[in-house]
Amino acid sequence: MQMIEKLQNTDILNAIKTIDCEIEAINELKLLLDENLVKALDLIQNARGRIILSGMGKSGHIAKKIAASLASTGTPSFFIHPAEASHGDLGMVTRDDVIIAISNSGESRELIDILNYSKRFGIKLIAITKNPQSSLGKAGDIVLKLPQAKEACPLGLAPTSSTTATLVLGDIITVCMIERKGFSKAQFNQCHPGGKLGSILQRVKDLMHTGSNMPLLSKNANFDDIILEMTSKRLGCVGFVDNNGDFCGMLTDGDLRRCIKMDLKNSKAYEIMTKKPITVSKEMFATEAIKIMNEKKITNIFVLEDNKPIGTIHIHDLLQHGVA
Repeated sequence: MQMIEKLQNTDILNAIKTIDCEIEAINELKLLLDENLVKALDLIQNARGRIILSGMGKSGHIAKKIAASLASTGTPSFFIHPAEASHGDLGMVTRDDVIIAISNSGESRELIDILNYSKRFGIKLIAITKNPQSSLGKAGDIVLKLPQAKEACPLGLAPTSSTTATLVLGDIITVCMIERKGFSKAQFNQCHPGGKLGSILQRVKDLMHTGSNMPLLSKNANFDDIILEMTSKRLGCVGFVDNNGDFCGMLTDGDLRRCIKMDLKNSKAYEIMTKKPITVSKEMFATEAIKIMNEKKITNIFVLEDNKPIGTIHIHDLLQHGVA
């Protein structure tokens, strides 16, 4: 038991030391930020082509992540493996592109062909390295310097603190480009139509029932028509409009159940409907709509535009599309 506790304590201490070491690297990175970052951002923003990321080994993995983050936030980017670049993938790079090459030491042999290619065709190169005097540093039009912080690895060999600092620098570039370009949630949604992010960014207009699928009648509709419409459209509600086509009320199957003991067969819609029910706009995020439904304990909402009903949405529509 004591041996297990001793091992657990050792693991926790090592974990804390790792975190502290990587925090130190990030703090050192903060001190290295200078006008070169601004110049690099200008170069990226003004690029007529794409941003090409490359790196070998662990630097390559970080380069892939940076490329993915930039591409998903409005800056067209992709990763080229340096070994594949030497065997034809350099043909993907155009003179309008900007290359970001990453190497902690700056001496990755696999990057040489990319560096030569950028010089031959006048393609701008941003070098990310801890050594500005390295082969990569000297080849770069702009150098973004990484800290000289020690690795968290007890051997001082496995890339740990250095890759964390590089990842953070990539996040800095991504966030700055989002701010510079004014990249919006709507644009983000266009790049993330699938998965949880896609469901979060869906708008009411993407999920609502429209046209003949909308349960809608005149406020003068009789009780039989109301039941028929509610049953045929299978959304558990009916909306009503006045003579001008303006939305004026709503009835749900719950409303009818609550009135089951009343004689409604001779009633008109305007006599029994809920006047001024809660409505939403088509541009509202689906997450906001489901929040309203949960708070108000309702399952249906009509969507209005200039006080005219253009759609209706049921809570099941939202849940089926992963909105929660």
